[in-house]
Amino acid sequence: MEFSLNSVHSYSPVEVTIDDDNGRYMIRNADTSGEVFNTSNELISWIKQNWQSNQFSTPQEFETMLKQLDDYQQDGISL
Repeated sequence: MEFSLNSVHSYSPVEVTIDDDNGRYMIRNADTSGEVFNTSNELISWIKQNWQSNQFSTPQEFETMLKQLDDYQQDGISL
């Protein structure tokens, strides 16, 4: 599962990767720094604590991503 969102702070998109098959859970911030996590739960928790919809060019895209991440967690897929 991958997401690419346009940030109001950068021309480079913010990216989120949840790859259960290869154990890759990471984000790239607007400043192109990154974060790597051990689990999808850690990644999702970090996003909820550190990002807000007003940081993105289209806040609805951020809200849609959060909904999909919540659905992913509830489905219990390789958490």
